[in-house]
Amino acid sequence: MMMASAGAAAQYATVGSSKSGAVEAAAVEVSIGKQLDELGYAHDVDDDGDYKLVMQMDDDRTQLAYVRSPVHEFGSHRIREIWSPAYRVDGGRFPAPVSVRLLEDSHDSVLGSWVKQGDIAMFVVKIAADASTKELEDAIAAAVTTADAMETELSPGSDEF
Repeated sequence: MMMASAGAAAQYATVGSSKSGAVEAAAVEVSIGKQLDELGYAHDVDDDGDYKLVMQMDDDRTQLAYVRSPVHEFGSHRIREIWSPAYRVDGGRFPAPVSVRLLEDSHDSVLGSWVKQGDIAMFVVKIAADASTKELEDAIAAAVTTADAMETELSPGSDEF
């Protein structure tokens, strides 16, 4: 089993976060907006400085995606996250069968995994902060197709996200 030492843990930081030990950066990463424009993706910037996209899916559904402006660092790695929500629960805890299903899907996913963000199951794809426009496009596609499929499975008939 690999354990993170105190030294390794100290290497982790979030650029653009207000967490202790993090380096401050501009609230909005302008290069991401340029890449999204190049792809022809309509987008807004939310209150956190993240890029919010509403993607049209093949079956007349839509799916939210967020391209996060903050960059996470670990050692020499600089990572950007793409988030896409799929499930919301009232009361804070996911039912056990939902948690198990999300873990199973994380295992099967080549790009990304599921996280619990408050009361929402969020599919998160992590890419290099300096990813090419094509890599960003692929990561967004992975996030929204996976999240929309899970939303359809867990909440049939719903298109909340």
